[in-house]
Amino acid sequence: MKRLVFAALITSIVVSGCTQKESGKETVSFDKKVTTETVELDPCNINVGEIRFTKSKNCTENSITLLGDTVKFVAGPQTDYFRSPDGSVVNSSAVIFTEVDNTKPFTFTAKVQPNFTETGTYSAGVLYAYENDMHCQKLCFEQDEYGDYRVVSVRTIGTSDDNNHQAIIGPYVYMRLSSDGTTLGSYFSEDGKIWHMARLYKNDFPEKLLLGLSSQSPKDNEHTCYFTEVSLKQEAVSNFRIGKLNEE
Repeated sequence: MKRLVFAALITSIVVSGCTQKESGKETVSFDKKVTTETVELDPCNINVGEIRFTKSKNCTENSITLLGDTVKFVAGPQTDYFRSPDGSVVNSSAVIFTEVDNTKPFTFTAKVQPNFTETGTYSAGVLYAYENDMHCQKLCFEQDEYGDYRVVSVRTIGTSDDNNHQAIIGPYVYMRLSSDGTTLGSYFSEDGKIWHMARLYKNDFPEKLLLGLSSQSPKDNEHTCYFTEVSLKQEAVSNFRIGKLNEE
């Protein structure tokens, strides 16, 4: 199955003839203008349920295996994305993206189950909201310095912040990103029913926004994460403090 996935990716690259380039944009956030970088992403064609992921970054043949509607995502050694306040930058994580119309409501949800190990500090499964490397957000299920598993959110506007949230006892967590076009909320749930807010801020991303899945392994030789129940709804959560969709 892995060969089939990347055969489609290679075919797409041949058809396109070159790497896709997104034009640089200027975004306003917290009353400060952030000049963004030109993005260079590879085309791909990966279908997960009803979602088609059409762009990728740093992916190799061994990064992704499709197991039905499950994505097995393997991160290579010392892979991460973080623009530290001290100016250092790590930008090696593999990510696959689907593009959405950010002027309309959406809710992007996945059940995230990493294979955590004793040596895997900061290893994580990740949901992305992404314009480019200077302007994006990660929502992670990550192993911390003490070996605990917790939800972590990282928002990058030029440089990255780093926010640890609730520790999770079980082997998986549900995570979601949701917007009504004006507000963007990040949420997590241990059972897929009761949701907790991790972040809430003004949606200052452009009209075309990339939503992504990723795995990272900053300290270990590799990290495997499974993404299941991946969905993209054309609606926002009914209450941004609660994080539930209308049918939940």
